[in-house]
Amino acid sequence: MAADSGTPSPLSLPAVEMRQRLASGALLAVDLAEAVIARIATREEEVQAWAWFDPDYLRQQAEMLDTYRRAGHPIGPLHGMPVGLKDIIDTARIPTENGCAQDEGRVPDRDATLVSRLRAAGAMIVGKTVTTELAFMQAGKTRNPHDTTRTPGGSSSGSAAAVADGMVPLAVGTQTGGSVIRPAAFCGVTGFKPTFGLIPRTGVLTQSPSLDTIGVFAADPTGAAMIADVMAGYDAGDPATEPMPSPQLVAIATEKAPVKPQFAFVELPGWSDAAPETRSAFEELNTLLGDQVFGVDLSGVFAEAADLRSRINFAEMAHHYARYEIETLGPKTRAAIEEGRGVMAKDYLDARAWKNRFAAALDEIFTRSDVILCPAALGPAPKGLDDTGDSIFNGIWTMTGVPSVTIPVFTSEEGLPMGVQLVGQKHRDGRLLRTANWLLSFLESLER
Repeated sequence: MAADSGTPSPLSLPAVEMRQRLASGALLAVDLAEAVIARIATREEEVQAWAWFDPDYLRQQAEMLDTYRRAGHPIGPLHGMPVGLKDIIDTARIPTENGCAQDEGRVPDRDATLVSRLRAAGAMIVGKTVTTELAFMQAGKTRNPHDTTRTPGGSSSGSAAAVADGMVPLAVGTQTGGSVIRPAAFCGVTGFKPTFGLIPRTGVLTQSPSLDTIGVFAADPTGAAMIADVMAGYDAGDPATEPMPSPQLVAIATEKAPVKPQFAFVELPGWSDAAPETRSAFEELNTLLGDQVFGVDLSGVFAEAADLRSRINFAEMAHHYARYEIETLGPKTRAAIEEGRGVMAKDYLDARAWKNRFAAALDEIFTRSDVILCPAALGPAPKGLDDTGDSIFNGIWTMTGVPSVTIPVFTSEEGLPMGVQLVGQKHRDGRLLRTANWLLSFLESLER
């Protein structure tokens, strides 16, 4: 990516270096904002990642941040960093329309908790990224930057595409099934879904409170750690959060691993349906890892996991979306709500009880490994824009509340990105990101 002058765009910098230059004054927020504006102007017509974007709003934030730094005031850990927000996250005096025609013109009067924390950290809110309708599976307008005839995934489609196309270095999304990990894999960026409840959801559209999880997008695991770090923490408005010490994600993610990590390659339900190039890529990766990896077949243990997760999701979705006129919603959203209305209380409670049973099955694996290794998706992004992909390799981690991250490691025969998904223990998010960094360094060393 290059600016018109022929000099490299500041948007090409790694997130860590970008943050350092902003903090020192070597890079001004106003100059970075202009680079964002120029990139969006050049690429938005093709990618269509944004639901709302106002260049003057971004310029105003940048000027204020530069003035603040020049006056000698303390600056935040994300000073001047541009961030995109999924359009189900409330922003004061800025439209938040939830990808839904019924919410057109909706303008909240206050920021979501996570937005307040981003602003306090000095981040620049660039705009609102496209989401599928009500963060479900009815696709929005966004296209995959690598091939605009293909889906970017969903439901955090705009956030993944905006980072992948170099419009912003960081973005926020949500995951109830696979809505962070899958778009990140399809678009070739890092997607991080933290431990359930690590980042508060107050002021974010509620679809399924038992599953809804805030996640982030970045070019690499350290960038993901940077933005997740400042949003994490207890919030009395969200019962999923807990009063715990700071996770120190950046500090842990960037430290050297004390020993070589041990990986458990897990065959999940759906492995037999994975694309041949996905299967061969993981066979090669397992060979490269050698005695650092062992195999576990969980396709039987988790055979019903997808159906149970959907039962929870749809039942809660039917309750929380009761205010919408179902007849005007897209067919996929409407079908899920209708199915949720038919879920009996006994079946819903039974499905919820399985969450702890599945989590217990993972505990045994983690006694022998540092992280679980598996695909992020069945294959590269599917052709067409209506199909946002299958979350079969993501939903179990959302259901059990463990952290997961995908990193762009593989390339398909057609040159499309495919992600490697790593899964860690609850509240070991920093170690998971550290292992993701280790794996990237390991694979880079083999190429040298």
